[in-house]
Amino acid sequence: MNRFLFAALAASALATPIFALAQRTPPPLPAAVSPEVERLRDAALTDDVAWTIVEGLTTEVGQRLAGTEAEARAREWAVARLTALGFKNVRVEPYQMPVWERGAESAEILAPFPQKLTLAALGNSGATPAAGLTAEVAVFPSMAAFQAAPDDAIRGKIVYIGNAMPRTQDGAGYGAYGTARFTGPALAARRGALAIVIRSIGTDHHRFPHTGTTNFPQGVKPIPAAALSVPDAEQLERVAARGRPVRMKLVLTPRMVGMRESGNVIAEVPGSDPSAGIVLVGGHLDSWDLGTGAIDDASGLAITTAAAKRIMEAGTPRRTIRVVWFGAEEVGGMGGAAYAKAHAAERHATASESDFGADRIWRFQVNLPEEATPVADRLQTALAPLGITRGSAPGGDGTDIGPTLQLGTAAIDLNQSGWDYFDTHHTPDDVLDRVALPALRQNVAAWTAMLAVVANAPEPIDPVKPR
Repeated sequence: MNRFLFAALAASALATPIFALAQRTPPPLPAAVSPEVERLRDAALTDDVAWTIVEGLTTEVGQRLAGTEAEARAREWAVARLTALGFKNVRVEPYQMPVWERGAESAEILAPFPQKLTLAALGNSGATPAAGLTAEVAVFPSMAAFQAAPDDAIRGKIVYIGNAMPRTQDGAGYGAYGTARFTGPALAARRGALAIVIRSIGTDHHRFPHTGTTNFPQGVKPIPAAALSVPDAEQLERVAARGRPVRMKLVLTPRMVGMRESGNVIAEVPGSDPSAGIVLVGGHLDSWDLGTGAIDDASGLAITTAAAKRIMEAGTPRRTIRVVWFGAEEVGGMGGAAYAKAHAAERHATASESDFGADRIWRFQVNLPEEATPVADRLQTALAPLGITRGSAPGGDGTDIGPTLQLGTAAIDLNQSGWDYFDTHHTPDDVLDRVALPALRQNVAAWTAMLAVVANAPEPIDPVKPR
């Protein structure tokens, strides 16, 4: 240390009144957790159950587009696997949903520099004629630029919207930049565009397009809508920057096939005190049809299920743990809505889901009633050895549990790192080799510790203010 700085600090300390030093209170001691919680947590760092679930589901079923025969096979697979693992009350709760299916998809620049592009239709996209659609491209570097443009710059054209999504740990860029996919197509349709292509909502530079759902409100006729891979989007922007009109041929032939069945698969670890409420955990069973849904969301199912199994094998918890493999999340959260409607009369203590890949958990956040503050304090102690810190924002994230949280259920979030998640999200690259076993095990350990604390907490966990 610089000797002058040391002298200054020493002088400052001497000038501080003794009574002020005496009044400084030490930081609070960490909340104590039982040795059993620590034992269960540490044992989960060698877990293999989660891996066998991810490997089995992606290998034996593969892609699982909601409402299709593949998702139905996945439900059958889930019932068999959850039963074999020893869970109780394993069942499927079906519901009906409208189903969209992908067709042919291609794009090419016809002028000024002819070349093919790589893209994928967005869920709920409208269709071009079978032979394709050819038109001039109106290029906008951002959603803001598109919104600011006059209608005559859009009408009768294929709209392109760029959006260079930043890489963040918490995935905040998805909400900010995803509007080009979420609402861009409907707005383009209202303003007279013939079709729309967007830069993929992703952080990679692989030539894999990112699909995902878009929605056309009632009264707005769906137009063809697709996402270009990031390299292809940047190529289109470079072509347009040459200052000459760009013409594109687009072929997209998806279709709506009517109402079909989806469903939620439910399994339980019965508790000893039914009045204490249900601890709801899970993820979603369906996936997009480009990859095998390993990180989105076979991993989430595997993590929460493996953790619940560890609690089950340790004895009977106070609260019932309910594991739900939700259906039809990707296409609009139908499974979460159906679950909340079917179980609205039941008492849920907490709800949590894993749906952000398979990277390490770095933070937890809660939305608990005041009387359950000691539960959060014990979670902080139990999770710290895994490198997990306590966040200051309220918990309550997740499409599938959202409708249940809106009923006033308390929330606990275990946040995975999103640094690399949007490299793979909704692409053909969402496959098993994107899952790292050490990180998967850290997730299982964190969820095991959380369930061991929450499911056995003596404090009441009453409803919170509805979201």
